[in-house]
Amino acid sequence: MKLGDFELTTISGGRFRIDGGTMFGVVPKILWSRVFEPDEKNLIAQDTNCVLVQTADRKVLIDTGYGSKLTVKQQRNHSINEQDPLRDNLAAAGVSVEEIDTVVLSHLHFDHAGGATCLDEEGALVPTFPNAEYVVQRSEWVSATAGYPELRGVYSQDNILPLAEAGVLRLIDGDVEIVPGISAIVTGGHTVGHAAIRIESQGQTAIYLGDLCPTRRHLPSLWGMGYDVDMLQVRRKKRELLGMIAEQGWLALFDHDPDHVAAYLKSNDEQAISVVESFETL
Repeated sequence: MKLGDFELTTISGGRFRIDGGTMFGVVPKILWSRVFEPDEKNLIAQDTNCVLVQTADRKVLIDTGYGSKLTVKQQRNHSINEQDPLRDNLAAAGVSVEEIDTVVLSHLHFDHAGGATCLDEEGALVPTFPNAEYVVQRSEWVSATAGYPELRGVYSQDNILPLAEAGVLRLIDGDVEIVPGISAIVTGGHTVGHAAIRIESQGQTAIYLGDLCPTRRHLPSLWGMGYDVDMLQVRRKKRELLGMIAEQGWLALFDHDPDHVAAYLKSNDEQAISVVESFETL
């Protein structure tokens, strides 16, 4: 999809299945199951919709999916059969890992940062994109590497520490430009340092929402995820950002929607957000 002078392409970092209750938190199943029908194990389908942004002189990848290092148990629990989906899907789009020069991570959960690192031929952990700079919010990095017992199962250090060790990590603070035309919008809520990503070119704008609003089924302002560390912040920031997207006619990009990766939105008099037009791929 063209966005001004930029080319946006959906690159799946892998499909998976996950407990529907975790994706909708306090929302009763009788409500969320109307928009996401679960299977007999209460699992629903999800994707990891990474976005490749190609500018005149850059190839920027936003998020990296779950990667190729999952254990057999993790693969079984999430119904994952793919071995290295991000690399394979980039290759299908005609892009090699060596061509990516910037990787932007919205946050550091396994399904967003898992593909940031991989095992080399000797079994050592290395950055997946050898020529890329990796960009993440400092507050997110601090939270992810602090060793808090409550977050031990949330942040895999194998996904992130090799970036610092390789000297390819850039920590940013707040709403700043990352590269020309691409900037961060700190939202918090889902994680301490969670950020949405703004993409702008020639007067056109798209917002990668990350897990502030992971699918179009999460558009209601009170609907969040069981993983959100600050539910009130999610509700406040989501209402604000989605309202701005609808008002300005920007494109919303969904990171986990399994069938529609983007949409144009509208807001009614009660500030309820709905889809005007959606897209299966970029």
